[in-house]
Amino acid sequence: MAMDQHKLRTLVFEKTGVKIDIDDPVFALVALNEAVLEDAVERHIAAIDSATRELVRRARDVGGLPPERSVEHDASNELDPGAGAATRSAADAALSQPHAPATKITRHEWRLLAAAAGVAVLSALLVLAGQAAFTKPGLTSAQTRSLQEAERLRTAINQLDPKLRAEIQAQLSK
Repeated sequence: MAMDQHKLRTLVFEKTGVKIDIDDPVFALVALNEAVLEDAVERHIAAIDSATRELVRRARDVGGLPPERSVEHDASNELDPGAGAATRSAADAALSQPHAPATKITRHEWRLLAAAAGVAVLSALLVLAGQAAFTKPGLTSAQTRSLQEAERLRTAINQLDPKLRAEIQAQLSK
């Protein structure tokens, strides 16, 4: 995908009011960004393709897809935009077929689920208990002393004559 430099110039000017030339080094950065983005997209597509193939393989193993279809056929048709409509419609029809019924959760799985829920609740309670144990509510003794001293100073300032009190309050507000 080649970038349209004239379109980008116009867009930059419309948004910022800044005029840039076609020879501006910013276009080199745009091209570099485009190349890096293209590389990242290709890697992600390859990872998604691999994951799709693995998912289709596992779905076939548990009976969710018909066994006569190949993993490469299943995964590549869904991702390949050039695949024929007949091939895609056959794949869509196969995927829309009723799948094997879901298996019930066994007692062992229920016990594991209950144990996991219990561990989660106990972990949350442990975190809350630790937080309560290690945080001290209220003020420290130094903070209490500072507040008492501030109260004494406020009382002393209020007992001064109004002119001196105004000067002190002006100095304190600086």
